Amino acid sequence: MGKVFFIADTHFNDENIIRYENRPFKDAEEMNRVLTENWNRTVSDDDEVFLAGDFSLKGDEDEKICRGLRGRKILIKGNHDTGSDEYYRGCGFDTVCPYPIIFEGFWIISHEPLYVCGNMPYANIFGHVHANPIYRDFSPQSCCVSAERTGFAPLEFEVIKAAVSGKAKT
Repeated sequence: MGKVFFIADTHFNDENIIRYENRPFKDAEEMNRVLTENWNRTVSDDDEVFLAGDFSLKGDEDEKICRGLRGRKILIKGNHDTGSDEYYRGCGFDTVCPYPIIFEGFWIISHEPLYVCGNMPYANIFGHVHANPIYRDFSPQSCCVSAERTGFAPLEFEVIKAAVSGKAKT
């Protein structure tokens, strides 16, 4: 088994997300290309990638896009992932989760941020909020992996763990 990565809110084929989130792309075709190149430059075939929701604007190219992304892919469904679990497995996701999951006994992976206070034995890895400044990239109990915050590439789990623990190199 290789490394573990996280990303959310790729929104493949979604022209509107470029405008809504001020993404630096001229159109969905360029965004799809850059997201795919960044993903495949970062992730190997032996790696595991959790996509914390909002994979694409559901359409004809979903399977081609998903199967073109390296690694074993796990989808935690977001509010824009309106297809059935079977649809996303057919696209190439190895696992599809309609609800948040607990990973390694400590990390809650969800699409939307969850309330996690200092007295709880969990940390939350989430997306959904994109670049909204109300949410921090990292806190002692959370990490936002929306594509806008990860350089439009999956973020390695070791980087997340170091940042959440305060041990990240700056």
